[in-house]
Amino acid sequence: MGRKIGDFIKGPLDIMKLNEKELLVCDCEGTMSIDIKNLTKSLDVTGELALSTQLCRKQMETFERAAKGGGRLLVACTQEAPLFLDSLAEIDTLAPNVEFFNIRETAGWSEHKDDPKFAKNLSAKMTALIAEAALDIFPSNSITMKSDGRLIVLGKDETAIELAKKISGRLEPTVVLTTGSAVIPPNISEVPIFSGEISSASGHLGNFKLAVTGFAVAIPSSKEHLNFEAQSKKVELECDLILDVRGETPLFNAAEKRDGYQNPHPDNKMAVAMALVELIEMIGEFEKPRYIDYDSTICAHSASRIKGCTRCIDVCPTSAIKSNQDTINFDPYVCAGCGNCASVCPTGAARYTLPSSDDLMFRLRTLLNSYRRADGVNPQILIYDNNWGIEIIAAIARFGPGLPSNMIPFRVNQVSMIGLDFVLTAAALGAERTIVLMPPSKVDELSSFESELHVANIIFEGLGYGSKRAVSLCEEDPDILSNILHKFGVLPGTPEGTFISTGRKRSILRQSLNELHSKAPNPISEITLPVGSPFGAIEVDVGGCTLCLACVGACPMGALKDHPDKPSLSFMEDLCVQCGLCKNTCPEKVITLKPRLNFLEVSQSYQVIKEEEPFECIKCQKPFATKATIEKMTNSLKNHAMFSEPGAIERLSMCDDCRIIDMATNDTNPLASGAVPIPKTTDDYLREREELKRRAEEDMKKKNIILKNRN
Repeated sequence: MGRKIGDFIKGPLDIMKLNEKELLVCDCEGTMSIDIKNLTKSLDVTGELALSTQLCRKQMETFERAAKGGGRLLVACTQEAPLFLDSLAEIDTLAPNVEFFNIRETAGWSEHKDDPKFAKNLSAKMTALIAEAALDIFPSNSITMKSDGRLIVLGKDETAIELAKKISGRLEPTVVLTTGSAVIPPNISEVPIFSGEISSASGHLGNFKLAVTGFAVAIPSSKEHLNFEAQSKKVELECDLILDVRGETPLFNAAEKRDGYQNPHPDNKMAVAMALVELIEMIGEFEKPRYIDYDSTICAHSASRIKGCTRCIDVCPTSAIKSNQDTINFDPYVCAGCGNCASVCPTGAARYTLPSSDDLMFRLRTLLNSYRRADGVNPQILIYDNNWGIEIIAAIARFGPGLPSNMIPFRVNQVSMIGLDFVLTAAALGAERTIVLMPPSKVDELSSFESELHVANIIFEGLGYGSKRAVSLCEEDPDILSNILHKFGVLPGTPEGTFISTGRKRSILRQSLNELHSKAPNPISEITLPVGSPFGAIEVDVGGCTLCLACVGACPMGALKDHPDKPSLSFMEDLCVQCGLCKNTCPEKVITLKPRLNFLEVSQSYQVIKEEEPFECIKCQKPFATKATIEKMTNSLKNHAMFSEPGAIERLSMCDDCRIIDMATNDTNPLASGAVPIPKTTDDYLREREELKRRAEEDMKKKNIILKNRN
C-alpha cells in the first residue's frame, strides 16, 4: 500500500512536484486504492510521490516538513483542511500557499476499488482529478458592497418588534408594520416603529430602497393598541439590510438569492433564528465576484430600438438584467451568479467569469486528456455545484457505492452556467455523456437549461452518435440518484479530440462541431433545429427585397453584409445566431428565420442573396439607388397629391442634383402640394353637432306623426 510511517520522518524528503506545486496524497487509512506507478507515469511530474496513509494524524510531520519550504502545496484532502491550516501556525516559517482538493468522495471511495475490472478507470479518474487540481485558475474580478447595519424589519404584529429588540444591540433596526396591524404598544420604545404598505423594492446589500405608501409614525400616547399619525404621502426608505417577517410574497424575485434580504416565515422559529444570525454578520465591506463579463459590441438584443434577442432577460431569476435601449444592463450587485444568461446567450456577449470560459474549457481538456493518458476508457462528465452537489456526491460515497468508475466529477460554481458550447466541447474531446446535477432549489430554472441540452441531443442524434448524451438530473434522494448514475450504459464512438477551445462562444462551438462532424457515424450536411436555436439561415423573398440594407446595419454578428461598389446583400450562415433583428428591422417584411445546423463549406463564407446594377439617373445617368427601390417609391407615390403635377413623379428617378435643377427649371410653384384642406375649428365641430341634433329631432317628429296616423 505504500511506505511505512517511519519512512516519512527520517531522511530527506523528495516530494513529487506537479506544475511547481508539491503534491501530498493520502489513501485515508487504506480506504482508497491508489496506483502510484500509474499516477506517476501518467502525470508530467518531477520527484517521487510519497503516499501517506494517515497524513492528518500520525504523519502530520510529512505535511509540516513540506510546508517549511514556504512554497506551493497541493494536498489531496478537504475534510481535514482546517487541521492542516491550524498546524501552519506552529511552523516558524513563511506560510506556504496551500490548496486542498478531493479525490476520496469523488473517486477513491468506491465499491469497486479492489475490483480489477474497474481499477484502471478509478486510477485514471484520480489521475485526472490531480492534474486538474494542479492547474492555475485565476479568480474573477470583484465588486465591493458596504453595510453599516441599517436594518428595516417588516412585519404585521408584535413579532417584528420583538425581533428588532433582540437585534438592536448589533444592528440599527427600524420597524415598519403593515397598515392596520393590531399591535400592543411596547412598554419601552427601544426601536423606531412606523406603519405603511410597501409598494416597491429595489437595490442590494448596502443599498436597498423601499417605496412606502401611507407612511405614518407611531403615536406615543397609544394605550390598548398602537396608533399612528395621519398617513402621509409616499416616501422612500433606504437601508442596508431587510428582515421581512410579514409572511407574505417576498419583495424580490428569487428572494433567497438577494444578498442582505431575509424572508423567513414568522411561524418557522428555526428559519427566523438563522436569518438573524445571517444579518448580524452583514456589517462591513464585502467582496462579491463580478460573475458576468458583457460585450455590447456583439449583443443581439436590439438595434435602432428594434428588439431582437431577449434570452438573457427571460432566464434571469433575480431581474438583474434589464433592457437599456439597444444594449443590456447587467447589475452586478443584484446578480446571483447563476450563469443562466451566459448559458443561453447565442453570441457570447454574456460570459461567465467564475471561472472564465477559457479556464473552464482548459479544465475540461485537462481532465479528459489525463484520464486517457492513464488508460481510462468510456469517460463521462458529471457536473455538480459547490454546495448541494458536493453534499449529495459525498452521501453517495459514504452510504452507497460511490460514483461509477468512469464518471469524472466536474465542479462549477453554478451548474446553470453550463451551456451548449460546454456540452459539445466535452463530446468532441471524448466524453461519452455529460450529466448535470441540478439542485432541487433550482428546479424553476430547469426548463430554460434543458432547452440547451435538447439542442445538443438533436445534434448528437442527427450525426449518428445516438440520443441522451446530454442529461440533467434533479433528484434529492442520494440512493435514487446513485441508482440512476450506475444504470447509465456505455456510449462509445465520440471523438478524442485534442484541440484547445479558446475564444468567444461561437468560435468554441465551431471548433467542437467541426470535430464532431469529421468523426460522425452519420456526417450529414444539415440538421433541422427547433425555433430559438443559436444556429440557422435566413430566407429572403428576393422579389420583395429593395436592397435597403437595413438588415445589414442591424446584424450584430456581421452575418449580413453589403458591397462597397454596387447594391448587393450577402449572408454567411455560420455567423447567424437567429436573433431575429434582421427580420424585425426589414421594412418590407421579406426575411424569414430558418433554424438549422449547416456543415457545408458554403455556410462558412458569404453567399450573395440579391444583387442589382445601380439605378442610373434619367437625366445624367449617374448611379444613385437600386432599381427595386425606385420602382417601389414610384408605385407607392404616383397617386400622392405632391406628385400630381406633370413631371413630378419622374423626379423620383433623378439623382439629388438633377432633381433640384428640374424643380427650379420646370416647376413654377415647387412648394405646392395640391389642394390644402381647410382646418376645422371648435365652432365648426359644435355647429355640426347642433345640425345632427336638429336632424335627429326632426326624424323623431316624423316617426311620431306616422305612428299617430296609424293609430
